[in-house]
Amino acid sequence: MANQLMELLPKEYGFVAIVLVFYCFLNFYMAAQVGNARRKYNVFYPTLYAYESENKDAKLFNCIQRGHQNSLETMAIFFMLMILGGLKHPCICAALGVVYIVARCFYFTGYSTGKPANRLKIGKYGILALFGLMICTISFGCALLHRQPVNP
Repeated sequence: MANQLMELLPKEYGFVAIVLVFYCFLNFYMAAQVGNARRKYNVFYPTLYAYESENKDAKLFNCIQRGHQNSLETMAIFFMLMILGGLKHPCICAALGVVYIVARCFYFTGYSTGKPANRLKIGKYGILALFGLMICTISFGCALLHRQPVNP
């Protein structure tokens, strides 16, 4: 069954799969940084964010936490656009995915400085990659709508 499915996909779709796994590694890295920050700044589970009235390092911890949290909030969008757009445009989507991951890494490390504006220096380019992925996915959807039906 898996071999039959693979026969239907373009060979280059493998790049899409690999890029998605790279994003998983980035997510693990960000999660580990939040875990380290929890220990370093004494913010224990289940507390999601630190309060400045209770913790002098609250802003720094919260910036690290938000960098990861924001990545989790957009992860489903990124995955969906990569998976669907990549069916028609695997190489373009894989390249845009790499741009998105690099930008997301800079977004996180910039945010983790404790100065939220630093997240946008290079991290802002991730949105351009997402727009490109949206265009690829729209192209895929239009191609499906305009294809000729297969005669039984």
